[in-house]
Amino acid sequence: MGRDKPKQYLPLAGHPLIFHTLATLCAHSRIDRVFVVLSVGDGEWDRHDWRQLGPKLHPLFCGGATRADSVAHGLRAVADEVAPNDWMLVHDAARCCLASWHLDRLLDEVGHDEVGGLLALPVADTLKRADERGRVAATVSRDRLWQAQTPQMFRYVMLRRALDHARDVTDEASAIEALGVHPRLVAADSTNLKVTFPLDLQLAEWILRQRKEGLA
Repeated sequence: MGRDKPKQYLPLAGHPLIFHTLATLCAHSRIDRVFVVLSVGDGEWDRHDWRQLGPKLHPLFCGGATRADSVAHGLRAVADEVAPNDWMLVHDAARCCLASWHLDRLLDEVGHDEVGGLLALPVADTLKRADERGRVAATVSRDRLWQAQTPQMFRYVMLRRALDHARDVTDEASAIEALGVHPRLVAADSTNLKVTFPLDLQLAEWILRQRKEGLA
């Protein structure tokens, strides 16, 4: 992002970016608790007032070097607070435009699934594989390809076991797949974007403003 602080704390629509993510999660009636996995040396969290998000919010200063490490550390930290078959939803803080209807769809479609699942978006664009010179090496069929999003929803015991055995992964579904099972794909939409580049902040602010005005 080229900024002087982690992107989850960048200002967005009057709050830190992560505030919008947490507000949606904390406000949802079907979510009991919201654990925020932060780095051990995070000095920014306490500079902000999170009290309006309510009692569901629990910061955990136990993050690791990678996403998989952070999720695994978080799961271990809450072991005494959850049951083995409790559903755990893992969400990217940078997906700040998460909406209640995204959560409703995931919970409705995955809540009775034997494996679990994730929000995702069918790939619409033509895909190209590049060679080492930055030229097109091949056109890749987009048939049955999906872009993974979050939240990703799995039972506590299954997710913890998966991450204990597959740490070199970029999302939780990949760790679950390594167990030989197949998570359910739940169609989301492009408003559940992940803020990665500076322009994404402007897109996120537009989406949040349109929702507030009842236009999206």
